[in-house]
Amino acid sequence: MIVFNNKTEIQDHISKKKAKGTTFGFVPTMGALHNGHLSLVKRALEENDVCVVSIFVNPTQFDNVEDLKKYPRTLERDVSLLGTVSKTILVYAPSVQDIYEGNTKAEHFSFDGIEFEMEGKFRQGHFDGVGTIVKRLFEIITPNNAYFGEKDFQQLAIIKKLAQKYKIPVTVKGCEIYREVNGLAYSSRNERLKPEYKKAAPFIFKILTESKERFGTKSAKQVTEWVEKQFAKNKFLELEYFVIAGITTLKNVKRKSKSKQYRAFVAAYADDIRLIDNIALN
Repeated sequence: MIVFNNKTEIQDHISKKKAKGTTFGFVPTMGALHNGHLSLVKRALEENDVCVVSIFVNPTQFDNVEDLKKYPRTLERDVSLLGTVSKTILVYAPSVQDIYEGNTKAEHFSFDGIEFEMEGKFRQGHFDGVGTIVKRLFEIITPNNAYFGEKDFQQLAIIKKLAQKYKIPVTVKGCEIYREVNGLAYSSRNERLKPEYKKAAPFIFKILTESKERFGTKSAKQVTEWVEKQFAKNKFLELEYFVIAGITTLKNVKRKSKSKQYRAFVAAYADDIRLIDNIALN
C-alpha cells in the first residue's frame, strides 16, 4: 500500500496509470475509519481497478473549533485497517498546507437552496467547507467514480450538485447506511460516546423505523409531533431536529404526495456528541 502526503506525487502516479486505461474509485474520509468506511472501499474496489482513500480532517467544514480539536486523528491505525481489505489501495493523507497552500478558507457555493435545509440551518458555512474540500480532492484525484454513505444524505445531494454545476467528470454514488448490530449508524463519533450514551444511541434508529411505519397512515406533522414527544422522554438524547423532507428539494413536507419520495432526517445530541441519521420512508 502506498501512502501519499503530497498532491503532486499522487497526481503523477494516477496520471501514469490512467494513460494505461486504469479506472479509479475514490472514497474521501476524515479518518478514524470504521466498518462503514470499509463498505465504501469494498464497493469502490468492486467497480474500479484502483481505490484511492483520502484521509484529511478538513478545517473549513467545522463550525465548532472544539469539535475540530477533538476529532480523532488515527492515520497509522487507519492505514492498517485499509490493509485488511486490500494492499493495493492508494492513500492520500495530505497536510492542511498541501491542500490549502496557506489560504485555509472555504469557497462560497450555491447548491440551489438545499444547503440551507436541515444541517445548513444548524451548522453555518458547513456546506461551503464540504464543497471546497471535495472539489479540491476531485481535482487532485480525478476519479472515475466517488463513493459516499447515505448517512450524510444531504451531503451526498450537495456533492452530486457540485459535480453537476461545476461539470466535474465524476460519477457520484450513494451507498447504503452501514449499521452496527443494534441499528446505530456507524460514525467516527461513536467512539467518543460514554458507555451510557452508547447504550442509549440506538434509540435514534428505533424511532426512525417506527416513524416510517407511522408515515404510511399518519401525516408528516403527526409523525413529527410523535417523534418529538418520544425524544422528550429520553434523558440521554436531546433532539436537535426531526424533518420529513422530499429527497429532491430536502424541504420540510407539508402535504404528502404519492408521486414523491420522502426521507426522515434526525440530528440529536448524546451528551456533547452530535449524531445524525435518516431513513427512506417510501
